[in-house]
Formats: sequence, structure tokens, C-alpha cells
Amino acid sequence: MLWVGTSWKMNGTRAFAREYAHELAEAGISSADGVQPFVIPSFTAIDAVADILDGSDVIVGAQNAHWENSGAWTGEVSMLQAKDAGATIIEMGHSERRQYFGETDQTVNAKVKAALAHDLIPLVCFGESAEVFESDKSIDFIVGQIDAALEGVEDTSRVLLAYEPIWAIGENGRPPRREDLVAAFDVLNERYGSRVEAILYGGSVNFDNNQELLGIPGVGGLFIGRSAWTGKGYLTNLRLAAQTLQ
Repeated sequence: MLWVGTSWKMNGTRAFAREYAHELAEAGISSADGVQPFVIPSFTAIDAVADILDGSDVIVGAQNAHWENSGAWTGEVSMLQAKDAGATIIEMGHSERRQYFGETDQTVNAKVKAALAHDLIPLVCFGESAEVFESDKSIDFIVGQIDAALEGVEDTSRVLLAYEPIWAIGENGRPPRREDLVAAFDVLNERYGSRVEAILYGGSVNFDNNQELLGIPGVGGLFIGRSAWTGKGYLTNLRLAAQTLQ
């Protein structure tokens, strides 16, 4: 099964979210073709998107959640609250959360455990900077992030891993070349492939490189940004991914 999803980051109103979700619902997406779709909207739209997609094969997620069930954590949302809103997947460890909001390997680990405790799917993001990549230290860096995130977790079979090298993500990211990723996915697949649900790639994914990226051994799906920020764009990415399985 290939997992193909998108996170909208801090974009879109509830009206946008409803229109997007209706487009997916009307498309009749089915995971029977071997592709598991998922969409991660902003918190304000999770319930609306989940309601519209209820009964479909599209899984809805949240972009973050706290590891505590409740308490004096002003501005935070718990795993239980995210689940109550309709989220099944919880994104964590994204480089933007690490850079701007103090996310650490230790808090990611706490979130993995909390998500699993609430029968949610942790989507653990990891990736190295351009400086680390250019210094040929990528493997040690990303393995360190993953091992820290999974420390003390006995059953990791429901965990999704998303390799998002910082040098490849965002508006100014550099689209990766196949040779940039092969060595990393060889190691990732060897170390974690049999232990987790899937290992995804994210970073400058578009219609032109979708299928090439999925052709890299060990890539079990895609976590897509801008090219999936419209319903039409996301559906195109799903169609391209499904074609790789035919």
C-alpha cells in the first residue's frame, strides 16, 4: 500500500476546506487501487473535512497535538481533542515546528507514544539541512532523529515516517534528484521498513517527479505540499501514484 497525503500548513479557510473535501468526496477515491489517501488541514477545518469525507477512504489528520491528555497548556490541542475533531493521523516533528516552535526529538517521542495510546497514527517527519547534506552526514543525522522518536516504543507497526530533507521543502526548496535519495532510502528501508507502516518522501513533489520518486526502492508513499493544495492537484497526484502500481 502506498500512502499519499498532503498537509495544508497554515493555509485555507473553512470554505476552502469544504470545497476541497467535497471535490475529493465526489471523486469517489478508493484505496482498493493500492493507494491510501490522507489529508491534513488546519485545525479549524478538521471537523468540517472529516464530516464531508466520512465514509470515504480518505483519512483526515492534524498538523500537531500535545502529548498530555489535558491541563494548563494554553494554546495547545491534545491528542484526544484532535481525535474528537475527526483526526486519525497526527503529524509531528516537522522542520518548521522544530525551527520555530521548539519541537525536539524528546517531544516528538512523547507525541508518538501519546498518539499510539489514543489509537492514532503518528506521522513522524524528519530531515536534514543543506549543510548536513552537503557534508555527507545525512544518514547519521536522520537515523538519529528516527531512533530518538521511536525510543521506548515497543510496537511501531502503525507509525508512518516521512523523510523531508529541509533543503528540498518549501517554496525555495530544490527538487531532489534520484541520486540524492537512493542511499538514504536504502538505509531507511533496511533499518525501519519492516517495523513501520510505511516510509514516505516529502519535499518538492510535483506531477513531473511523482512517479520517479515512487520508483525509488523503499519509498512507500508521498507527503505532498504545493502541488496538492487544490483538490484537482491532489487527485492528479493520487492518479499518478496509482499508475505506478499497474
